[in-house]
Amino acid sequence: MHHATRLFFAVVLLFVATPVLAASLPIPDPPNLEARSYILVDFDSGQVLAAKNAEKAIEPASITKLMTTYILFDEIDQGNIALDDQVTISEKAWKMGGSKMFIEVGDQVSVDDLLHGMITSSGNDATVALAEYVAGTESSFADYMNQYAQDLGLTESHFVDASGWPHEDHVMSAHDIARLLGAIVRDFPDLYDQYFHQKKFTYAGIEQYNRNSLLWSDDSVDGGKTGHTESAGYCLAVTAKRDDMRLVSVVTGTDSNNARKSQSQALLNYGFRFYESGQLFDADTQISEIRVWKGDETMLPVVADGAVHVAYPRGKRDELSTSAELPSNLSAPVKDGERLGTLHVKYGDETLAEVPLYAGQAIAEGGIIRRLTDEVMMMFE
Repeated sequence: MHHATRLFFAVVLLFVATPVLAASLPIPDPPNLEARSYILVDFDSGQVLAAKNAEKAIEPASITKLMTTYILFDEIDQGNIALDDQVTISEKAWKMGGSKMFIEVGDQVSVDDLLHGMITSSGNDATVALAEYVAGTESSFADYMNQYAQDLGLTESHFVDASGWPHEDHVMSAHDIARLLGAIVRDFPDLYDQYFHQKKFTYAGIEQYNRNSLLWSDDSVDGGKTGHTESAGYCLAVTAKRDDMRLVSVVTGTDSNNARKSQSQALLNYGFRFYESGQLFDADTQISEIRVWKGDETMLPVVADGAVHVAYPRGKRDELSTSAELPSNLSAPVKDGERLGTLHVKYGDETLAEVPLYAGQAIAEGGIIRRLTDEVMMMFE
């Protein structure tokens, strides 16, 4: 690139909202939870509304099954496997301890039933059977999981198995778990609706209830995954939607099933009570523009990658302000989609969101006369 080297000095004020009044009540601190780590994330914007040790790698236990689910949903979405495919149950899958779907060696079980067995019943046997069906062996599937983790930006995650069976090298962070659950909702909404709302599942005459007990007590909770081992404690990842706002909550390392439920509920209630989420700019909307020197055009539209959402204190949308931090001196050529700067969204002095900004079109170098003229003009800028 032949861009000038003085970058990110110009700040373009896009709109100035009503000044924050001194009488505005501050948002109270999040509830004090007795958990090893937790996080509360606004789904649309990805903003973290509350967190404790959220980037720390911890044992995820059966929450691991969210990654196995993501891969299975992707395989289905791509047409590589079908819900009515019949899976032959191996001895390894049948022997799995812990939570079980109660499948038998040699059984022919549909992918559909195995998904219910993994997501609703948290069956380790169903999970291994699905992993073997996709990748041949569970160890090969774990390699697959780590590739997906990298693609999804799960920076504190490493997988050794498909089910969350304890291993010192098998880890996730609360933030990674929230990103993963959000990705399932975002990337596979129909499959999410089909499998994550189920409160119970019956196979081979055995009825089992979803361990995510918030499905019964909070109508806004529409899915998630539990996890528990002696070393991991009781963990819960859930997502809930009230009106137009969806939140993702992750709580790890609590001391009981009731504790993970009540602490998750407290986080969700805090987020919905004190925040709301809104769309500031539609997808493909010009957010700002910037002067380009030595190009075949002089003004370049600046856009975000999709719609811009932000979570902000409830009732305070009119008190938000935005500004675009852009290069102070930009010369052609500029590629379409080239990263140019950052959109800052503020509530008073607090930065709520920082959104990457990109060139909305390409601008090629101008002719010799334009380049020489702009060279002179730039000397007086």
